[in-house]
Amino acid sequence: MSKRLSVASPPARYVFSALLVLALGGCQTTGIEDITGALGGKSETAGKADARADMKPDMDALRERYRAKPGDPNVALEYGQALRRTGQRAQALAVLEQAVLAHSKNKALLAGYGRALADSGSFQQAFDVLGRAHTPEDPDWHILSAQGAALDQLGRNEEAQQYYAAALKIVPDEPSVLSNLGLSYMLQNNLLRAEETMRRAHERNPTDSRVRANLALVLGLEGKQAEAETIVKADLPPDEAAAKVTALRQLLVKKQQRAEK
Repeated sequence: MSKRLSVASPPARYVFSALLVLALGGCQTTGIEDITGALGGKSETAGKADARADMKPDMDALRERYRAKPGDPNVALEYGQALRRTGQRAQALAVLEQAVLAHSKNKALLAGYGRALADSGSFQQAFDVLGRAHTPEDPDWHILSAQGAALDQLGRNEEAQQYYAAALKIVPDEPSVLSNLGLSYMLQNNLLRAEETMRRAHERNPTDSRVRANLALVLGLEGKQAEAETIVKADLPPDEAAAKVTALRQLLVKKQQRAEK
């Protein structure tokens, strides 16, 4: 049997995803899908999602609003999204689940709930709920991309790529979708295609740190470590750049160790 790493195998996928979040995501508190922008809000581009992630919501004020109007779907959605952004995943899931039970046809709530389910690792349920958040007559490319990300986590990479293709028909060359597609190819160990797709994403939005990290990861897996480290260090203070390079090297060492088993 070949010892070549199969990054598409389920255990490797979850370990690899967790490593990427911890190693290259810095203080990110969102899931692997959010690193590529797939589970951002409907009106966000990847760059805007980055900016919003840096803004700390006023949790005390939001909590009081929610306690005053727990049945208001808009308040519940805002509070749930803020909980997700601050890493309080279990609380976000509980808030959004209760809101969906009371407003089962509210598409914005369904979308938020689906993302919270993905955060918790319930990828099949997330995929199903996200499917209820839009219709073929009114498709939402953000949700299509999020569904693709959930399918990738389930090991259904070819199906995932069909969802990314559908999203790209709506928003050609959208970097967050291209980044997800590139990761999908990476999970299939199709590194050449992953690199090509990631480079397209990076060209479309070279300032997005998540897209840059994903490109660096693919390059590192291909053995192009010098270029990968250059990309990782771009526009970062020296200390932070050094930390991310170290993280990338550790991640690649773990990949090699798994490949040799």
